[in-house]
Amino acid sequence: MSRSAPRGTSRTLRVGVELDAAGRHPAAWRLPGARPAELFTAAHWRRLAALVDDADLDLLLVPDSFRLGSADERDQRGRLDAVAIAAHLAPLTRRTGLVPVVTTTHTEPFHTNKAVATLDFTSRGRAGWQVEVSTTAEEAEAFGRRGTAPAPELWQEAAETVEVVRALWDSWEDDAVVRDVATGRFVDRDKLHHVDFAGENFSVKGPSITPRSPQGQPLVVVPVRDEPSLAVAAAHADVARVEAPDPATAAATAARLRDLAGREVTVLLDVEVLLRATAGEAREAAAHLEDLSPGHPPRTLRHLGEPASLVAALGQLPAGIDGAVLAPLDLPATLELLVADVVPRLSRPAVAGTTLRERFGLPRPASRYAVPAGGTR
Repeated sequence: MSRSAPRGTSRTLRVGVELDAAGRHPAAWRLPGARPAELFTAAHWRRLAALVDDADLDLLLVPDSFRLGSADERDQRGRLDAVAIAAHLAPLTRRTGLVPVVTTTHTEPFHTNKAVATLDFTSRGRAGWQVEVSTTAEEAEAFGRRGTAPAPELWQEAAETVEVVRALWDSWEDDAVVRDVATGRFVDRDKLHHVDFAGENFSVKGPSITPRSPQGQPLVVVPVRDEPSLAVAAAHADVARVEAPDPATAAATAARLRDLAGREVTVLLDVEVLLRATAGEAREAAAHLEDLSPGHPPRTLRHLGEPASLVAALGQLPAGIDGAVLAPLDLPATLELLVADVVPRLSRPAVAGTTLRERFGLPRPASRYAVPAGGTR
């Protein structure tokens, strides 16, 4: 699919899309064309992923949560595991990066390390993961091991999780797997390393049980929606997803993030989207969603309209924003218009290489435990 067109934006943008079953709005499954009986089938996710991959979008993000929904029984929705969905889609896609949400609050870092590294193998180097925290009593009670905690504590734990996961990804050197048939030695144990991490929340010895994956370090995505998450993104994110109610707030948040980080970070603005052939039809569809399940205000900027208006809006993103993560309120209708009539009119960066790190211009890092050439162990 063409990366640019005469009527497209002149600004180069990165674009990701969040796929949340029938859409971000909890009533989206009730709209015509939503196929609610298929939402928990592999075929549903394959259809959505094929649209995203054929459009060569930078990221396909799969949200996740330990909550069933809000207190309103009409908003109770089951949810499949995001990492498992991404793993299923990995061999069926070719270009787009696959980024499932992993909630760190009730998940051990060792499990996250293994799951995301495995996704990197099955996707041939196109894996990332989005850090998330779990804030409600409902989620804590589902596990029964701990109570709720303030957001700063949860995000501090998330930061430790990222540190542990990244250390475990490095705990195998790239050439640790030797596969010596003659001696029967599959792994060179001298090239596996204890990470010996000791923090406020975790004490992890390591090493991982999973070899170092194609990217070495899959991408880390962090949502930015408050001060604690901003601090974690500044310290650890390769890609930051900024939630903001307006462009001015988005620009200010991006500037603060870059100042705190002191390094290159790709900053994407979250935009909730509902598209139809005309702006009037889009507004009618949004109003119908609100009638079906009221009380769901935008979590970030929201765009209702026809494809051309979204192209124009994306061309006017504020300074410091590198692109957008588009979160369709309904699927598949908005996604179909997005890939057919919006993406071809956007100017987007050329892709060099096949891995997600290469797509974002990031080098493949060496293991921190590897001995440089000519050094001693």
